[in-house]
Amino acid sequence: MTSRVASYNMRKAIGLDRLRKPDRVLSVLNELDADIIALQEADRRLGERASAIPRDMIEAESPYRAVPIENRPNSIGWHGNAILVRKDHEIIHGEPLFLPMLEPRGAVLADLRVRGEPVRVVGMHLDLSGLYRARQAKMLVDHLGERTTQLPSILMGDLNDWMVNSKALKEFQRHHQCAACGPSFPTRRPLGTLDRIFVSDHFKVEESGVHSSQTAKRASDHLPVIVDFEVLGN
Repeated sequence: MTSRVASYNMRKAIGLDRLRKPDRVLSVLNELDADIIALQEADRRLGERASAIPRDMIEAESPYRAVPIENRPNSIGWHGNAILVRKDHEIIHGEPLFLPMLEPRGAVLADLRVRGEPVRVVGMHLDLSGLYRARQAKMLVDHLGERTTQLPSILMGDLNDWMVNSKALKEFQRHHQCAACGPSFPTRRPLGTLDRIFVSDHFKVEESGVHSSQTAKRASDHLPVIVDFEVLGN
């Protein structure tokens, strides 16, 4: 059976019209029809860093719930990173991952069970500095390799990387294949393949691409990227 994952830098729910519209972003999330979604810039940057889309709105108006990551009551993520999963899939575990950083960046990890299959998901938003991106990528890949329990894994997020053969991309591709989603930034004229999805060899990518509905073109400066996959051996 085919499953779908997506990654979306939602820009704190601020669209190209500079208005914060959580309901508009939620419409995009519903359009994606994914099993798992990694979000970047999901929380506001200032004050209590509350979720740009209230948790109760997500649960009431979408098929998703947020993986528990941080203990701030009004946040759904860590340094803006969050993972949403369909309500009928099992959440086994969630945690923040601390990265070497020049800017306030981070990553989140979730162990899930999707249609009976275990999967480990990492959502990330990497640094603007190429040097720090490479360090962050190496740390994430090494961390997955050092976990006591090994699971099929998917890494996705905004890499902030314009290069096609950068050190960060090489790090991620040591043990994962990079799905060919295509340019996702900026939404008016996508030129940069900044948003990436990597899958371990446990998965077969069936389709991949960029979600470019009219709503998505207005809701953020990034377009969501999606991957449809099957678990090998099923």
